Amino acid sequence: MKTMDSFSFAGKKALIRVDFNVPLDDQFNITDDTRIRGALPTIQKILSDGGAVILMSHLGRPKNGPEDKFSLRHLVKHLSELLSVNVLFATDCVGDVAESASDTLKMGEVLLLENLRFHKEEEAGDKGFSAQLAKLGDVYVNDAFGTAHRAHASTTVVADFFPVDKMFGYLLAKEIDSVDKVMKAAERPLTAIMGGAKVSSKISIITNLIDSVDNIIIGGGMSYTFAKALGGRVGNSLVEDDFLDTAKAILEDAEKKGVKIYLPQDTVAGDAFDNNANKQICDTNIIPDGWLGLDIGPETEKTYAAVISASQTILWNGPMGVFEMESFQHGTKAVALSIAKATKNGAFSLIGGGDSVAAINKFELADEVSYVSTGGGALLEYMEGKELPGIKAIRG
Repeated sequence: MKTMDSFSFAGKKALIRVDFNVPLDDQFNITDDTRIRGALPTIQKILSDGGAVILMSHLGRPKNGPEDKFSLRHLVKHLSELLSVNVLFATDCVGDVAESASDTLKMGEVLLLENLRFHKEEEAGDKGFSAQLAKLGDVYVNDAFGTAHRAHASTTVVADFFPVDKMFGYLLAKEIDSVDKVMKAAERPLTAIMGGAKVSSKISIITNLIDSVDNIIIGGGMSYTFAKALGGRVGNSLVEDDFLDTAKAILEDAEKKGVKIYLPQDTVAGDAFDNNANKQICDTNIIPDGWLGLDIGPETEKTYAAVISASQTILWNGPMGVFEMESFQHGTKAVALSIAKATKNGAFSLIGGGDSVAAINKFELADEVSYVSTGGGALLEYMEGKELPGIKAIRG
């Protein structure tokens, strides 16, 4: 398989699938350009080799063809500034407009195509649409981990038209290496920190992790389903009653396999789901009626910090509480700080999943962990042990 470093892009037009699905405000200003910045090394390598770059991406979820609020034209100015290159824009991603823009593209130039999802054929993985995209470049580079779990035209099918000259971009290669370092070649002890609202959304991941980790730390709303499954009284806390037996089965499976699962000992409870709610710290198994758990408590923070400190590899997916509310962010921040400290002491830490990434950025700790993944659903499916179509299309 070709890699970015082993390939010379001199004289080549590189068709790159990037993930520029970034948030925009009401004035179409980019509010978080992390995903764009993540693709810069790939783009810069091609330009420095003497090649030209054709970028394709989706933005948002347009339903009925072109809509200005989902147009990638809103990204051109910022991308031009980041690259110090005047980025050109094609008002379509296929057809005469795109082909003409590609034909006249000179080496050293960058062309951004219009939103792929303005065409229904993109998400359908249409072969004819893929062939039109393939016409635009000499070599195909997939640098979009965030969409690698989708068998879409631009992420998977288009690769078939480049039997030889196809490869991962730097960002996607680094994502794969980082996740594989946790899932396949971890230094021990390996600790997975799983948070978020629901057990149901994490069952497959936890089940897969039990076969490869030493410790699983659980926090967030999902912890109250575990507490109730063990006979605890959790007041008005979020509980998935349909998954009580599942939670018990997970705990039993972990015990059989020698995996230690840590559940919150104490909880910061509120009398309403509100930042200004009255608060109290209580035993997680004895939350009063009318109160609901919204964060892990101080004793739990200490326990979790000790486990994290003793770990050599750390995976964090999901917050410990409602960190969006200042009154209930302390537990999530404490875990983030513990991970940063462990990383400083030599541990490898991978932060993945939208809320964990949002938290690590909120607390300005992204530079103090080993790797922050750009993939949400793709990362979760990869951690579940699934083969991602976008990765298989390159690896074969």
